[in-house]
Amino acid sequence: MPPNLASEIAALPRLRVAELRAKFAVVFGEPTPSHNKVWLVRRIAWRLQAQAEGDLSERARQRAAALVADADLRLSALPVQATTATAEQAPHLRLPTDDRRPRPGTILTRRYKGRTLQVEVLDHGFACEGQVYRSLSAVAKAVTGSHCSGHFFFGLTEKGEKP
Repeated sequence: MPPNLASEIAALPRLRVAELRAKFAVVFGEPTPSHNKVWLVRRIAWRLQAQAEGDLSERARQRAAALVADADLRLSALPVQATTATAEQAPHLRLPTDDRRPRPGTILTRRYKGRTLQVEVLDHGFACEGQVYRSLSAVAKAVTGSHCSGHFFFGLTEKGEKP
């Protein structure tokens, strides 16, 4: 690797994200939607090395094309399903079966920071305060603002018990 290329790559982590995005646009010839500094540094460093020392060989390109041709690729994106919706809409969310899951119609009650929460178990989700959530953990996260086990939060799992 040429010494000036090595110093240019070594300087990349010291750049700000805005500077990295500008460098990405210069190196790749197109803007990037990414604001992830680590990803930008890696992509730019890879591209600079590829430009200086040569890209993939033709044999490697043919092998990659053959692998892609053999792979089962999805031709269209999966349909987007909302993870929350109003209780009136009650979308049909596909949930994996869980033996710990209460029966539909069950009302789970929990006091949290001076307020009483009531969660209704639906056939396909959990309704709480006019929203339908995919899991109890999603309800607990919406209430507390941080991730925690929904089963533990609502008292369905004892402390230390494996889920």
